[in-house]
Amino acid sequence: MPNSFVVILLISVAAVYGAGAGEPDPCSGRRIHIRRLPPRFNTDLLRHCGGDAFPLADPSAAATSPPTCESLANHGLGPRTHPRSRSWYRTDARLLEPFFHRRILERDCLADDPASADAVFVPYYAALDALPYVLDPALLDASARHGADLAEFLARDQPRILSRRRGHDHFLVVAGSAWDYAQPPGAEPRLWGSTSLLRLPALANFTFLTLESRAWPWQEHAVPHPTSFHPSSLPRLRAWLARAGRARRDTLMLFAGGVSRPSRPNIRGSILAECANRTDACVVVDCSGGKCAHDPARYMRPMLHARFCLQPPGDTPTRRSTFDAILAGCVPVFFEDIAARRQYGWHLPPARYDEFSVHIPKESVVFGGVRIAETLEAVPEAEVRRMRERVLELAPRVMYMRHGSAAELREYGKDAVDLAVDGVLRRIRRRARAIEDGGPERIYAQEDESVEA
Repeated sequence: MPNSFVVILLISVAAVYGAGAGEPDPCSGRRIHIRRLPPRFNTDLLRHCGGDAFPLADPSAAATSPPTCESLANHGLGPRTHPRSRSWYRTDARLLEPFFHRRILERDCLADDPASADAVFVPYYAALDALPYVLDPALLDASARHGADLAEFLARDQPRILSRRRGHDHFLVVAGSAWDYAQPPGAEPRLWGSTSLLRLPALANFTFLTLESRAWPWQEHAVPHPTSFHPSSLPRLRAWLARAGRARRDTLMLFAGGVSRPSRPNIRGSILAECANRTDACVVVDCSGGKCAHDPARYMRPMLHARFCLQPPGDTPTRRSTFDAILAGCVPVFFEDIAARRQYGWHLPPARYDEFSVHIPKESVVFGGVRIAETLEAVPEAEVRRMRERVLELAPRVMYMRHGSAAELREYGKDAVDLAVDGVLRRIRRRARAIEDGGPERIYAQEDESVEA
C-alpha cells in the first residue's frame, strides 16, 4: 500500500485567506473545518486492501481489475489504464471517500478553528467501514452499529463542534447508494448487504453525499458516480472533449451492462430483445461479471461511435454508465425520472433534461409496444447534434478532476467535487438561517436546491 497516500491524508491543511480592510472577504460563507478523527475511522481502513476477510476487490473479478491494493494508487483514483495515460485510471467507486478527502484538503478557505467555519467536513470512510458488516455473516446482526462508534466519538470529543448547530453544519461522503445504508435499526431479520448508518439518530442532521439518493432525500444528496476520466490540465480536458465532439457516430444506440435475460418482463429485457432484432441499429457491450468495472476502453470506444446510450435501471435506479456516456458525448436515454432527473440537481439542471437527453417511459416499451430504435430514429439529426453539444458542455460538471490539477483547469470551471461542496454550503446556510430565525420547521423543508447550468 502506498505510504504517501496515507501520509498526505493525515496532514491537516489550514488555508484561511485574510481580507484586507475594506475588501470583500473571499472566504465569506465558504470556510470548512475538517474534523480531526482517529485513523480507525479513515486511513486505518485502507489497510484492509489486501486482507483475506474484507478485500476491496472481489477475487473472482475480471482480469482487467487491478490488484486490490493498487486501487489505492493516485489517492484513490487507481492505477493508470496505460503507462502513458495521463487522464484515464482504473477507478474503484468505493474509494470516492478518500479521494474526496484529498480534494477537500486542497481547497482554499479551510478553517483550523471550527467556531469560525461555515461547514464541518467529517472524513469518515463509511463505505469501507461497512465492509465487515456486509461481507462477514457473523456480523450481520451487528450492522445496525455501523457508524455508532463515530457518533459516540463526535459527541464525546470537543462536543461544542457538534452542538453548535446540532450537526446541521456537518457533511460527509458515502461511496454508495443511500438505500444501502438506510435499513431500519430494529429490522428483524437483518437484511444482508445494508447497514443503518443513515438511520442513526445522532447523525440525523448531517448532510450525506451519496452516489444515489432516496425518493425524498432531505438528509442526503446524490453526486455523480466517478468515471475513469480524471484530467489534470485544461489541454487534456479540451483534447478529450474535442475528440468526443468530432467522433463519427455510425451506431444509433448502445447499451453497456449485464446481458443476462430477466425471468420476468422489464425494461432491460426489452432492450436486449430489441437489440438482438436490430443489430443494424444497436450495439451491446457485455459488462457481465464486472468486465467493464476497471476497463474503460471496453465501453468508451463504442460510446464514442454511438448517438444514443441507453440507461435502464439495474439493481438501483442510477448507473455509472450515465456519466460515462456524457463524457463520451453520447446522448443518454432514460426510462424513468428517478434515474437522474431527481438525483443530480447540483450537477445536471433538472428543468433542462430535454436539452441533453431523451426520456422514454419504460412502461410504454415493456407493455405498450413502443420501439426504442424507431423513437430515436425519429429525432431529427440537427436535434441530435444540438443535444450532443449540450452533453459535452455539461461533461466537466460530472467529472472528478485529478487532485493537484493545474490552476488553469481549476479556473476553467467547477467539477463534481466543487459543485457538491457548493451545494452543501448552500444547504447549510439555509439551515443555519432557519435556526437563527427561530424557524426550525424550515430546516427539513423539501426545497428545490437544483442549480441551472
